[in-house]
Amino acid sequence: MICPYTSASQNQRLFACARAGLAVAIAVILTACTTIPDQFHGTALQREQVSSPNFDVRRPSFVIVHHTGSDMAERALATLTSGERAVSAHYLITRDGRLVQLVDERMRAWHAGESWWAGITDMNSASIGIELDNNGEETFAEMQITTLLALLSDLRDRYKIPAANVLGHADVAPRRKTDPSHFFPWKRLAEQGFGLWCEAPDGAAPPYVTSAFLLQAIGYEIADLPAAVLAFRRHFLGSPDAQPSSAELNQDERSLAYCLVQQRGR
Repeated sequence: MICPYTSASQNQRLFACARAGLAVAIAVILTACTTIPDQFHGTALQREQVSSPNFDVRRPSFVIVHHTGSDMAERALATLTSGERAVSAHYLITRDGRLVQLVDERMRAWHAGESWWAGITDMNSASIGIELDNNGEETFAEMQITTLLALLSDLRDRYKIPAANVLGHADVAPRRKTDPSHFFPWKRLAEQGFGLWCEAPDGAAPPYVTSAFLLQAIGYEIADLPAAVLAFRRHFLGSPDAQPSSAELNQDERSLAYCLVQQRGR
């Protein structure tokens, strides 16, 4: 910056220079404050943008899949963008495959709530939340799953998210949540590299390894073991929530859990 010329004393010239510098600094600050990007940081896929006020800053290394529990996408969208409800997700995928971004991926959306996975106690800080327009009592629409797979592929490419880090809300909050429901096609996702899956494992779990150890090794919180068992069955066996749970896996389930533990360690 060049100070304006003045014939006054040196002190006056210095004051004029400082005042000019302050004016420039204020102009820069005001420009920075008023220049707001018109695009979220997020996927390059075709999408709509509807801002939700409910977020703070975080870095993603997981993806958490939800279902909205609603019969209408518009109703779910209203909830996810309500300041009073204080809940949000980064993306909503409607039944017809429309992708709506609600929160910048760099920000911490409020979708997982009280949660735990593999020792992480705040999944909101580490994850991208994806809501699927589904009432929890229906199969997931084909166009919706097609969009979800495209979004997951895009997120994996940009953030290097491991397959094992694609989870359901019920996996990280088994005592409170059941979404996505037992209708969710986890096997299909795993075939595309999203989430763990084992098909008819051959090896049995060592007899001295407990159900609690196996589930915790996969990532589940075991403070409420029956809830963890139910979440495991919902995710990997497609068991409906009406099925009674117990604190123990049966022999076939133990073999499946042991296979998943081995996959997660690779």
